[in-house]
Amino acid sequence: MHSRKRGKHGSKKPAKKTSPSWIRYKAKEVELLIAKLAKDGKNNSQIGIMLRDVYGIPSVLALCGKSISAILKEKKIMPEIPEDLVALFRRYAAIMKHIEANRHDETAARGLMLTESKINRLTKYYKRSGRVSEDWKFDTKTAGFFSE
Repeated sequence: MHSRKRGKHGSKKPAKKTSPSWIRYKAKEVELLIAKLAKDGKNNSQIGIMLRDVYGIPSVLALCGKSISAILKEKKIMPEIPEDLVALFRRYAAIMKHIEANRHDETAARGLMLTESKINRLTKYYKRSGRVSEDWKFDTKTAGFFSE
C-alpha cells in the first residue's frame, strides 16, 4: 500500500471454481478437519496451507461451497481478533522493539506510523462490519492486546 508496486507474486488460484475429481474427501469430512485444526490453535491461513499441502485439498470454497472463516463462524470457533490484525500487532511490536534499540532510525519510525495507521483503518472496518466490538481500542502500550 505505501510502497511502489513491484509486481504480482505468489501462487494463483485455479481458474475453475469446481472441485477436482481426484479429491477423496467429502465436504463434511473437510469441515470436521477444519474444526479440529482450529481447535489445535491454527489460524485460517495455516489451516488452508495444511489442507493444501498435507491433505491435497486445493480449494475449500470449491469443495464445501463456503470459506474456512465461514465454516469456523458456523461452528462458533472464530478467533476474537482477526488474524490480519494480529499480524499487524506483531509487526508493530517488532518495530517498537527495534526502535528502542535504535533510537535514531527514522525509517523505522515512519514504518511504525504506517503500521499504526493500517491498524486503525482495519479496526474501523472491523467495527463497522461487527467483527470486533465497538468499544475495542488499539493500545500502543500493549500493542493491541487490550479491550476496554
